[in-house]
Amino acid sequence: QVQLVESGGGLVQAGGSLRLSCAASGRTFSDYVMGWFRQVPGKEREFVGVVSRNGGIRNYADSAKGRFTISRDNAKNTVYLQMSSLKPEDTAVYYCAAAFQMWRRSQDYNYWGQGTQVTVSS
Repeated sequence: QVQLVESGGGLVQAGGSLRLSCAASGRTFSDYVMGWFRQVPGKEREFVGVVSRNGGIRNYADSAKGRFTISRDNAKNTVYLQMSSLKPEDTAVYYCAAAFQMWRRSQDYNYWGQGTQVTVSS
């Protein structure tokens, strides 16, 4: 299995940028497709984006397209979520997750981090 730890969350003004990191340990990182999700209280966990094992393929939710970029460094066992042009509606707890296919549903992911809070002020 793999253990995931997110970092990089915080408070940012609307229009600003933030980069989240997710460090993995355990089983070989490059065995996994890596996804990012977010969740606000009272709502289901929402897909943000996913990156393939070698980083060559990325899929994004419509809300993330053009503003967020997922990348990974397999040598560092880390996946990143670069967020720009942030909006108050991006406020959520952000989670990274590992899977074996490039799914968009949270229930298809095998391993999860603990989440990191992102708050965007208006």
